[in-house]
Amino acid sequence: MWEECLWNYVFPTLDRASHMAATSSKDESRGKELGTRGGKAIHMLIHHSRNTAQKQWDETLVLVLGGIARILRLFFPFFKSLSNFWSGWESLLQFVENSIVNGSKEVALAAINCLQTTVTSHSSKGHMPMPYLISVINVYELVLKKPSNYGGAAPDKVKQEILHGLGELYVQAQGLFNDVMYTQLIAILDLSVKQAMLTNDNFETEFGNVPPVLRTILEILPLLRPAEHISSMWLVLLREFLQYLPRPDSRMQSEDDSQKNHEAPNGTTVSPNKVAVSPGSGSAAATNTRIPSYIFAEKLVPVLVDLFLEAPALEKYIIYPEIIQSLGRCMTTRRDNPDSALWRLGVQAFNRIVVDYIRKLTNGDPETSMNKPAKTRIWKEIADVYEIFLVGYCGRALPSNSLSSVVLEADESLEMSILGILGDTVLKSPIDAPSEVLQRLVSTLDRCASRTCSLPVETVELMPPHCSRFSLTCLQKLFSLSSYSHEVDWNTTRSEVCKTSITVLMTRCDYILRRFVADENGLGEYPLPKARLQESIFVLQELARLAVHPEAASVLPINPCLGSAENKENDDNRSHLFVLLPSFCELVTSRELRIRELVRILLRLIAKELALEKLSLAENNTSIRGHP
Repeated sequence: MWEECLWNYVFPTLDRASHMAATSSKDESRGKELGTRGGKAIHMLIHHSRNTAQKQWDETLVLVLGGIARILRLFFPFFKSLSNFWSGWESLLQFVENSIVNGSKEVALAAINCLQTTVTSHSSKGHMPMPYLISVINVYELVLKKPSNYGGAAPDKVKQEILHGLGELYVQAQGLFNDVMYTQLIAILDLSVKQAMLTNDNFETEFGNVPPVLRTILEILPLLRPAEHISSMWLVLLREFLQYLPRPDSRMQSEDDSQKNHEAPNGTTVSPNKVAVSPGSGSAAATNTRIPSYIFAEKLVPVLVDLFLEAPALEKYIIYPEIIQSLGRCMTTRRDNPDSALWRLGVQAFNRIVVDYIRKLTNGDPETSMNKPAKTRIWKEIADVYEIFLVGYCGRALPSNSLSSVVLEADESLEMSILGILGDTVLKSPIDAPSEVLQRLVSTLDRCASRTCSLPVETVELMPPHCSRFSLTCLQKLFSLSSYSHEVDWNTTRSEVCKTSITVLMTRCDYILRRFVADENGLGEYPLPKARLQESIFVLQELARLAVHPEAASVLPINPCLGSAENKENDDNRSHLFVLLPSFCELVTSRELRIRELVRILLRLIAKELALEKLSLAENNTSIRGHP
C-alpha cells in the first residue's frame, strides 16, 4: 500500500507540479473586472506573488514539498526498508538540487526544508543510514559549486539556509561523521567563504558589516567542534579558518600577482583588484589604497580562540605555534590600519591564550605535559610576538588627527595590559621557558624602556605623553622583576629572571643617570625637558625602594668585600646601589633640588648597607686622646 502511495501519488504529484511550474506562463495577469466607477473599470487586486500562472504553480509546489516533508518525517524509517525507495530518494534529491539552482526563492527554501526536516528528524535517533546522509551533503556541495542565482532575487538567503542546514545536520548526526565527511563539510564552508568574498558588492563591508553568508558561517562555526572520535579534525577546522587571518605573504602576494587573474570557485575569472587585498577585505576603497580591511577577520578571531581553547590537548599544542603566529600578524596590522579593530582583538586574544597556558602550567595540568621541543617552540613564538609588537608597535607616536582621545586612552590601556601580563604573569610564574627566551623577554622590556633616554634632548619635548608613560611602565616592570620582598613562592624561574633583569636594569639606570648629567651640562642654564627629568626622578625613587635577592646580588659586578657587608638590623639587600655609586656622585651637583634630595637618600642607604650609619668619629677621637 505504501509503494502504491509513493509511486502512484506522492512522486507523480511532485513531478506534475514541477512540470507545470516550469512550463506555465510568466505573463502578468490583471484581476477580473468587478465593475466601473466614474466610467473607469475596477479590477480585482492581485498580489505580486500571485500575478502569473508560474508563481501560482510555484506556491502549489511549496505545498507539495511541505506535504512530502511531513510524510518523510513520520515514515522514513519504514520507507528505507522498501526495495526501490533509494531510486525515489535520488529523484527527490535531483528535484531539490534543480529547485535550489533554478527555482524561485520560495521553492528553493521549501526544497531545502523538505530535505533538512527528514535528515535532522532521524539523524539524532540513529535512523539515518550513512549513504542517505552522504547524499544530502553531496547535494548541498554540488548546489554551492554551481554558478546560479539561487532563489532568484535572494541568493544569499538560500545560501544561508543551506549553511544553517549543514550546521544543524552536523549537530544532529555528528556521531555518524568520519574524517572524510567532516573534511568535506569544512571544504564546503571554505568554498562558501571564498565565494562570498569574491561576489559581495562591497556595500556592507565598506560600512563595517559582514556580508550575510559570512555572518551565517560565523554563527555555525562554534557548532562544528569535532566529536571525540574524530578529534584529529580539530587541526583541519582551525587551519582552514586561520587562512582568513592576515598571512605573512598577503601583501607581497597581492603586489606580485597584480597582473594575474584568479579563477573563482564558480568558474568566473576575477582580477586581484576586485578581490580583498587581505583576508576579510571586500572594500574596493581598501584595495585601491592598499590599506586592507579585515572585517571578516575581526569577527573570526574571537570565534577561533574560543574553539582553540576547547580543543583536546594533543591537537591544541600541535597547532599552538600557528595560532600564536596568526594572532601576532593580526596585532601588527596596527601600523597600516590603526583604526581597525583587528589588532586590538588580536592583543586581547593573545592575552587570553597566554594567560590560559600559564595557568595550566602553574596548576600542573596534565595537558601541558608535552615534549620539550614542542614547549620550546611555543615559547619562542610567544617571545617573537612580544618582541615584535611591543618594540615595533607600542608606545609610538601616531598622527595627531588619526584617533580620538577616547580611542587613544583605550589603546594605551590595552598596551598596559599586555605589558602587565608579560611582567607580572609570564616572567613571575614558574614556567618552563628556555633561558634564551627569558633573556629575550627581559630584553624586550628593556628596549621599550629605553625610548625616552635614547632620544636626543632636543627631541624629547616632542614626544607625546603616552609614549613617555609607556617607557616608564616598561622600566617599572624591570624594577618589579628585579625586586625581592621575602616572597614565599620564589622559584627557579623567578630567580633566573631576577638575575637577568637586575643586570639589565643596572645598565639601563646607569645610562639614564649619566645621560641626565650630560644633558644638564650641555643645556647650561636651560631647563631639562619634563620627560627626561621625570624619568631620572623615577629611577632614583625606585632605586631607593629596591631590595634584591641574595642570589641576584651575586651576579652584580661589585667588590666581594662590599658584597659581604651585612646590616644586622635590616635583611633588605641593597648592594645594587654600589654599582651606581659613581653616577650618584656626579648627580650631587645637579641644579635640580629634587634630584639632589633623592641622591642624598641613596647615599644614606649605601652607608647603611656598609654598616657605617652609626659610626661616631667623636667617640673614636675621645678614646684615642685618652689612650696613654
